[in-house]
Amino acid sequence: MGVRWVVARLAQAGGSEYYSKWARIPLAATAPLTASAETMSDLSQILASKTGTRIFSALVLVVAVGVVVLFAAPSYRQGEASVAGRIAPDFTMEFSGRPAHLSDFRGKVVVLNFWFSTCPPCVEEIDSLNALQRSIAPHGATILGINTDEDESAYKKFLIDHKVVFPNYRDESKTIAATYGTAMFPETYIIGPDGRIMRKIISAQDWNSPEITSYIESLIPVTTK
Repeated sequence: MGVRWVVARLAQAGGSEYYSKWARIPLAATAPLTASAETMSDLSQILASKTGTRIFSALVLVVAVGVVVLFAAPSYRQGEASVAGRIAPDFTMEFSGRPAHLSDFRGKVVVLNFWFSTCPPCVEEIDSLNALQRSIAPHGATILGINTDEDESAYKKFLIDHKVVFPNYRDESKTIAATYGTAMFPETYIIGPDGRIMRKIISAQDWNSPEITSYIESLIPVTTK
């Protein structure tokens, strides 16, 4: 989309005063990304006019509404399918002084949850995560928490205060979170028995809801149910 095309469209929105000069420009003429001084001058005139101001305000409003719709959409809040099918990156952790890997859980459904202790949405969903763990653990599935607290005492206090029942590993270096590209917390990956990511979920959830519980249970191999 060239500058001349933009000018033509803005001119059209601005009325015959500007449109008469640009409406008949062939589409082929819009291809170059460079613009002449005359083109830029006309574009500046349109944007400087009252009509241009209204057009700019409308464009800002459209972008703002688009962002709100994106973040409010169920597909954003409840699952991002774009990563589905990818092998979950393996990583090393430690439990009770012994090394472990994500791949050690192969054959089980893993709900990989990234969190930190002072994150309000993380606190919001912890009770439902505990409930989910109690529901799926007997069937060979588990939640695996990856904490990014630098303060070990804050991490341990959180586990005690909220009576966390699923395994957790504190990755103070945030290396694992970086590997997964985690920037917003909490962030959760539902990983199938074959080690592939099924869903990526951002923000707090009611993990004890029938919809989520039944979805996770549907991923558990029949032999382990």
